[in-house]
Amino acid sequence: MKQQLLKLVGNLDITEAFKTKGDLKRWSAKRTIAAVIVTTACTDIATAGMTWPAVTLCAIGITPVCLSFFEKT
Repeated sequence: MKQQLLKLVGNLDITEAFKTKGDLKRWSAKRTIAAVIVTTACTDIATAGMTWPAVTLCAIGITPVCLSFFEKT
């Protein structure tokens, strides 16, 4: 079972997802990284409570998404 899983993971090429548009039409690094930052902040809030570093992380995470509304296509 482990060998099959390792073989499957070994054949996985994530870079192909960024080369093609696929069903999502485009991948956005700023939204993906923002989601990771906000998820980290939410996890921190869930474990340590509301702290200023967690609130700052949330603000940093949502800023690119908020600013993307002002981009011209």
